[in-house]
Amino acid sequence: MIKRFTNVFVAAVFVGFFSIATAASDEEKVLYHINDSTVARAALGNIRNHLNATEDKVKIVVVAHGNGVDFLLDGAQDKNGNPYNITVEELMARGVDFRVCNNTLKARKIDPKMVLQGAKIVPSGVAEIGRLQSREGYAYLKP
Repeated sequence: MIKRFTNVFVAAVFVGFFSIATAASDEEKVLYHINDSTVARAALGNIRNHLNATEDKVKIVVVAHGNGVDFLLDGAQDKNGNPYNITVEELMARGVDFRVCNNTLKARKIDPKMVLQGAKIVPSGVAEIGRLQSREGYAYLKP
């Protein structure tokens, strides 16, 4: 009788943990990697479409480094003269996080005050990408 109770108890605990793990993995988390601002306008469109398709039920983080930080600087415009800040601010309002590599800012001598308000400066863009993928389970997309 005790053995049967133990087996049932162990099975119940296993099912409980499995259910919790499955529920946690149901959250969609996506990382967009931008290291070239020439693709930024298309990437922002992809992100908007992604939010629309999931009814904003997705956690999106954009990590920019190298030449990819340019679109997140104050006054940045695309090749047609359209400012990036309007779209970035719209996406931020929908919950998208933008992260900028501090190593890039230092190497390119860009004043951190030039980074759009609301974007977070992280020590290293590539380290942030690795952390989000390996420790937080983010899917990786590179437009």
